[in-house]
Amino acid sequence: MSTVRTVLGDVDPGRLGVCDAHDHLFLSSPQLPGQELNDGAAARDELEAFRAAGGSAVVQWTPYGMGRRVADLPQLSRAAGVHIVCATGLHQAAHYAPELLKALRGKLADVFVAELTDGIGTSGVRAGLIKVAGGFHALDAHARWTMTAAAEAQRATDAPIAVHLELGTGALDVLDLLCGELGVPPHRVILGHLNRSPDLVVQRRAAESGCWLAFDGPSRSHHATDWRMPDAVRALAEAGFGDRLLLGGDTVVAGARSVDGGPGMPYLLRRVRPRLVLDLGEDLTNRILTENPAGAFAVEWR
Repeated sequence: MSTVRTVLGDVDPGRLGVCDAHDHLFLSSPQLPGQELNDGAAARDELEAFRAAGGSAVVQWTPYGMGRRVADLPQLSRAAGVHIVCATGLHQAAHYAPELLKALRGKLADVFVAELTDGIGTSGVRAGLIKVAGGFHALDAHARWTMTAAAEAQRATDAPIAVHLELGTGALDVLDLLCGELGVPPHRVILGHLNRSPDLVVQRRAAESGCWLAFDGPSRSHHATDWRMPDAVRALAEAGFGDRLLLGGDTVVAGARSVDGGPGMPYLLRRVRPRLVLDLGEDLTNRILTENPAGAFAVEWR
């Protein structure tokens, strides 16, 4: 039976409800000094604000070594009444100390599998997806290493692989590697940040592969793509790919939280959802927020 692996255990996909398919409660990186998501009280407030807006599930894409605070997630989930799915995986090399990456050589896939099946550290919490990342219009040696390990872990567990596309680029290169060379089933690949590079031809070709397309990180002034996103989503839906689309908020710095004055998680339901209803209708918009993430993150765990 397929289940979604949350921080409180495996749940029936039908119980997931309205889902923010890509976000962060906790995150730290040397690339974002002084902007860490590391405040537990603020994380709870943000979850409660999301819940008040009608949300019921959040998928945290924060991977290994980036301040996931996994041990705090079950308590937050219970307190806010929101399902949380957490990730294993590895981001781009720039987010890590070279010593840590060196220590993971030769055992990365084993780390991913252990976190998916046995649990993360001593927390007892099991990851529900694998997060990796590409580069800008290319895949460097680090990306190929992490994606190869992710593919090995996917074969062992059937877990989905969620991919950070740098500025939304490189989608077809990622699919060529993961699904072509490494044999990952396309329906187990989630491409993130497609809204950042609004190339409708690339998006449609990616959708034709059978993968999931995530439009996440709305209202970022330096991306300037909010106004294009509904057009892209509508074009994909009209082409028959409405059942492959996901939506997320991707809050990565403290100032972006709604409780700190930013758009945060509630923005997805407060502003993005009604905007999409105008273009797609309420039924399809609701499907993108409920049935689609249930399908993307539901796994027959091995």
